Amino acid sequence: MSEVKNELSFEQALARLEQIVKALEGGNVPLEDLMKLFDEGTALVKLCTARLDKAEEKVRILQNKDGILTAEEFGEQ
Repeated sequence: MSEVKNELSFEQALARLEQIVKALEGGNVPLEDLMKLFDEGTALVKLCTARLDKAEEKVRILQNKDGILTAEEFGEQ
């Protein structure tokens, strides 16, 4: 599978993924290049999913404890 640079930001990875989708939808890509783009796209999806999962873990601001909403610290765990 194609390697994706881990230093890409979420936004950069998503923008590249959008470029790949447009190229694949265009239908003018040779089969060998199509497979490379597909592999890169798959790796980008995994990277974006991991970044979203990490962000979701950090965002736990309000919790209901015994009917009372309490705020938790936002940031690194």
